[in-house]
Amino acid sequence: MIRSSVIPLLLLVFLYLAGCQTTGQQVDVPQRSNAIAEANYNLGVAYLEQKDYESALKKLNKSLAADSNFAPTHNAMGLLHQQLGNMEKAEEYYKRAVSIAPNNGVILNTYGSFLCQQGRYEDAESVFLQAATNRLYEEPEIAYTNAGTCALENGRTDLAETYFRNALEQNPKVPVALLQMATISYDQGKYLPARAYIQRYSEVSRHTARSLWLGIRIERELGDKDTLSSYALTLRNRFPDSEEARLLNESGLK
Repeated sequence: MIRSSVIPLLLLVFLYLAGCQTTGQQVDVPQRSNAIAEANYNLGVAYLEQKDYESALKKLNKSLAADSNFAPTHNAMGLLHQQLGNMEKAEEYYKRAVSIAPNNGVILNTYGSFLCQQGRYEDAESVFLQAATNRLYEEPEIAYTNAGTCALENGRTDLAETYFRNALEQNPKVPVALLQMATISYDQGKYLPARAYIQRYSEVSRHTARSLWLGIRIERELGDKDTLSSYALTLRNRFPDSEEARLLNESGLK
């Protein structure tokens, strides 16, 4: 079962997996796959997003039948079997994808996320850094963000902070890295930096229940009642049934 704390990491990777044919990232395979393999790959990923695993498996198998060396399909197969709980088979497909396309950042991110979710933190870190330091990979901030999230799973806040800072040096507008840095800063009692990260986060992403509740707690420490009230109103209106709204109501904050 996927732990809730690593779900954002998996989703981050999955979005890039689904878009790897159209976002301009390199697909490090020996040749462009034939049209049948690619079409079935795209259909398989679409079914995978919809959690229609049976249809996804059929399309991905057709893709591999058309081109057994199409790395993105092996990658998607890995994610499919991971979702089905077939971890050994999932790793086989991930390793095959990496062996075909060892410099593909999308594939490395997906495999790294798998390793992290299996508790193999050092292996995952190595794979994420392989992606992040590859000069051909156009979005190293994604790999650094995933490395940071995995480090948090491992209880390595110091290492996570380093990776999130690396991500933001590459791209100062990565929402996950900004929110994680706001959380780390708050936990360290650094409330002004935490506020700054939350403000930057709100400029590039729509607030979630988590980010609003964090903003409320930051402003409680800094004594800004107006901003606190604004966050609280938004949380109650947009996420009335969330755990964060329940915590807010129990806190007595207005």
